[in-house]
Amino acid sequence: MSTDGGAGRRRRVSIRDYITDGSLAALCAELASLTGSEITLRDERGELIESAGAGRLVAAGAAREGEVEVPLLVEGARIGSIVMRGGPADDEAYVHTRSILSLLGRAASELCADVSELRGRVKELGVLERLSSLLVGGGDPEDVLRESFESALDVLGLDAGSLVLLPEDADGIARSNDESELEVKASRGLSEGWLSSGAPLSRERVFDRQALDGEVVVSEDLLADPRVVEPGRCVEENLRSFIGAGLVVRGRPIGVMRLYSRTVRAFSEADRRLLRSIGQQGAAAVEQARLVEARARERRVKRQLQLAGAVQARMLPTKLPTLSGLDIAARCEPSSDLGGDFFDVFELGGRVVVLIGDVVGKGIAAALLMSAVRATLRAYLERVDDLSRVMSMANEALCRDSLPNEFATVWLGLINPETGELTYCSAGHDPPFVVRDVATGSPRLEELPGDGLVLGVLGGEVYPARTVRLREGDVVFAYTDGVTDAASFDRKRFGRARLHAGVLELLGRDAGASASRVLDQTMWHVRAFSGLAERADDETAVVVRVGAGFGAGTPVPVSE
Repeated sequence: MSTDGGAGRRRRVSIRDYITDGSLAALCAELASLTGSEITLRDERGELIESAGAGRLVAAGAAREGEVEVPLLVEGARIGSIVMRGGPADDEAYVHTRSILSLLGRAASELCADVSELRGRVKELGVLERLSSLLVGGGDPEDVLRESFESALDVLGLDAGSLVLLPEDADGIARSNDESELEVKASRGLSEGWLSSGAPLSRERVFDRQALDGEVVVSEDLLADPRVVEPGRCVEENLRSFIGAGLVVRGRPIGVMRLYSRTVRAFSEADRRLLRSIGQQGAAAVEQARLVEARARERRVKRQLQLAGAVQARMLPTKLPTLSGLDIAARCEPSSDLGGDFFDVFELGGRVVVLIGDVVGKGIAAALLMSAVRATLRAYLERVDDLSRVMSMANEALCRDSLPNEFATVWLGLINPETGELTYCSAGHDPPFVVRDVATGSPRLEELPGDGLVLGVLGGEVYPARTVRLREGDVVFAYTDGVTDAASFDRKRFGRARLHAGVLELLGRDAGASASRVLDQTMWHVRAFSGLAERADDETAVVVRVGAGFGAGTPVPVSE
């Protein structure tokens, strides 16, 4: 359908817009000469269309007596008619002629409807091609939105409108009568007062809700539509008809295009289809922009996590103590870039400190808490000899500086190579174990239980220290719950029993296995059990193998 110049108003559709060569009028003239009846073609205003192309005005109105009128319709709109006058109603030839005219009228209407459909499709393709070029060419999404909006107004011949976007994290239109959450991205022909009002056009914002559900919403007369909240506002703004479509991508609402006419206006199916297509293109532009920005944010965050992970990895010891009589191995395998597990092994006054822990959660928060707990414990260890007091002081610091849901399990051991004693405290950590009698070929396992509460939950907690004596050949194995909680595809836990059995089996067949071999074999056993299942938690372990010369006097550093 066409518009009159730049007025933005549609003129009435006519048969003259479709059949311009006079062929239909000539056919009517031929039928008239064959039947002896007067058969004429008229346009939508009743103007006679002659085969030569000239026209003269014939009074429009109801058919006169003895006159048969066959209307020509396109999408329910009358574009013209074929009129026959003359001949008795009971004459057989006259009856046949009326039937022929009815068939001719139907064929002409179908032909014009096809032409109308084709023109609409061409127009739609033209608009969409222009918008697609902007999208494919990497144009600014806001330019695509504005072009979508302007194209919709121009192609539909409308006078005013706006294109509004929902907040990026919105899942639909709020059920309030306040539109302040919407952002106006484009507008034409609307006052600043209308745009900034915040008052909805329809009750409970039903127009927008239906549009975001995939409908093209139409109100041919806003002043008579019971869904409109304040028709008086429409009068003040000089708005009479409305059509709206949602901007939706894969079911996710993005925004709404609202268009208006200043006169009462009927909207065809082609109008609705065109606006829906334009809305889809606009939504694609917004989605593309958001995806690009989201990917950029994701890359920035990933880079920051990688950097933080590298810093965290450097905080773990890369060089373990080398004292005569002790063979030590340790490993931490995080489940993500940033882990919550930690370990530390270092020499302190001729003794070896073994520290292993696990803070609640994972990611950035867990990594920060892990760093704080590790640094706090190490600082106190360098000032205080009493392990029980060190743990209590760390607990008080964590209770003071963290939230109730931020806590850590910790196992802290102090090995004295001179006396052969291992003194330890536990704060809710899974109990390490010692494998004894390895040289006999029938190793046995003893757990090292502890009674303390996790760090950071309750102030004033006491962490009793315990002491055990280590002997040559003993293997101390400390770990975090990520090892025992590792799951297979059928969701079975690796468990403490498998861990114990695996270490015992290895030492039973290889009594001289080094600390590194025990650690490697155990971690391989865990991975073999889990298969390709994703690692759900960090997996950390420290293994200390007691060798010859342990507990026999002053420890001797091993030359490298």
